[in-house]
Amino acid sequence: MRAWQNSTELTRDFEMYSKRMPQGELSDMFKDFARDEAGHATKLRSILNKVESEEVDF
Repeated sequence: MRAWQNSTELTRDFEMYSKRMPQGELSDMFKDFARDEAGHATKLRSILNKVESEEVDF
């Protein structure tokens, strides 16, 4: 659960950084980071949902 929370926080942070930067390479880089991290968060949430529904212990 903590990894998913961290990933969603990073997504928000990167998105905020991209909006605060002037348009250009740096802003685009943070947009890409936000998009990538959002994908990670989505995958983590999907796995967490499966684990919770199956009540699997690790």
